[in-house]
Amino acid sequence: MASDIPAGFKPLNFNIGFLEHIGPLYGKWENERLHMGFRVEMRHCNPGKVAHGGMLATFADMFVPIAARLQAKADIGFAPTISLACDYLAPARIGSWVEGTADALRKTKSLFFAQGIATSDGEICLRANAIFKVTEPTGLAMSAARLFGDAVED
Repeated sequence: MASDIPAGFKPLNFNIGFLEHIGPLYGKWENERLHMGFRVEMRHCNPGKVAHGGMLATFADMFVPIAARLQAKADIGFAPTISLACDYLAPARIGSWVEGTADALRKTKSLFFAQGIATSDGEICLRANAIFKVTEPTGLAMSAARLFGDAVED
């Protein structure tokens, strides 16, 4: 429900395919950084009523490359994941708001290195390190405006 979403966050425009099953995901562009988040629902949880590690890894596989490439203003094409390492630092309990931000570390001709942190109601719950394959630009360059579907004010 929209009333459960923190102020300033808007639904992101990529809830297609597999993402229809985990979303919606929300984003907020603030101070040249993308903050991406979701509210933990039972469908995201393991039997202990905390976000399943697979859900958090999927979230990391979304927020790390998108946030890092926007922050770095890097056009890296589709960017399939080569490596994603996740450290689970604390549980993300049902009903909590999980929010991630990321940093670009390095871009080479063929690889893009990034890292991200996710919090659950403000407590760090996940650290992720990733490597993505740089591909030919698709003509659909990632931008904050495209992600949110309208002009984004900083």
